Order: sequence, then C-alpha cells, then structure tokens
Amino acid sequence: MVLGSGPQAGWEGNADVSDTAIRRVLAALPDWGNTTSQLNAEIAKRMGVTLSDLDCLHTLNKHGPATAADLAKRVGLTSGSVSRMIDRLDAAGCIERVRDPGDRRRVLIEPTAKGLERVRAYYAKLAAHTRDDLADFTDAELTAVLRFIQRVHDNSAAELARLRATPADRDRGPRHDAEHRTGDRGDDIGR
Repeated sequence: MVLGSGPQAGWEGNADVSDTAIRRVLAALPDWGNTTSQLNAEIAKRMGVTLSDLDCLHTLNKHGPATAADLAKRVGLTSGSVSRMIDRLDAAGCIERVRDPGDRRRVLIEPTAKGLERVRAYYAKLAAHTRDDLADFTDAELTAVLRFIQRVHDNSAAELARLRATPADRDRGPRHDAEHRTGDRGDDIGR
C-alpha cells in the first residue's frame, strides 16, 4: 500500500486536525498494508496455495458460492487463471464443486468447512489481539475508525476499477523521463 505524505492541494478538511496528524496517519498506512500483505502471503504459503487463492477463499466466505465465471469477475482474474486457482484450492481441500440446487446444470464453487477452519486458525491470534485493541477505544472513536476504513476501502476500490479500465503502460510505469535519467527510483514513495 503506497499513499502520499500529506493532504493534496485544495484539501479542505476538519480544521481541528493538524497537517502533522494527517501525515503521521498517512505514513503509518503503508507499513500496516505491507505487513498485512506479508502475513497473508505467509498464511497462503503454509496452506499450500497462492495469495490470490487465499483472496478467493475470503471472497467465497464473504459472498457465498459462485460459478467459476462469477468468481473470476469477483477476484479480477481471467477464466483460465480462475480455473487453475479452483484446481489448487480443491487439491488443498479448501473448496468443493457442487451442483446449483436451482439449476443442476450449473456448478458452484463453495468453501469447505475444513478450508475455512484452517484460515480461521491462522488468523485467530491476530483477531483476538485486534479485538482487545479495539476494546480500548470509545464507541465514538470506533465510529471514526470505521468511517475512515470505509472511506479508504471505497477510494481503493474506485482506484482499482479505474486502473482495471485503463490500459497499463507496462514498460515505463508512472515515472517521468527526467526522473529516470537522474536515477530517482521513487525510493521515498509513501514517506
């Protein structure tokens, strides 16, 4: 997760919040995001699946069974990629293919109790610590935290949709020619 280091030009927020406080929050977010990504990758590795596979399992748990085509849309993969992912998750005992009770011609992918229990076991200690940490906040503070998380989620989802709808320049990325010539690799991104 990479975010800027301060409010944008024209930012008009809460006058009671200092620019320093905003910068401190923005500086902490990339570390949190990176650690979460590393944790998820380690859990996926221990389960014998990929990070995308773990994301798929989370999606199935949250939104319920889906056809392979629907699942591909939900997780942003091609039909070929999602087929291989389903095979890996099936081999790991995390999902099963079942007939749709409403249309026996359709096959649904759904998480297994065993697969979900394995995931819960890996996250149980973190969930307990997080619950304890949240208990230290007032209801008003938790409401503010939730509002912030929802806004960051919505903004991230909108940016993801925008990027997916825009052709990628895979050769050059967002760097400018002048920055590339001077050797600036963006090592301070997010600081």
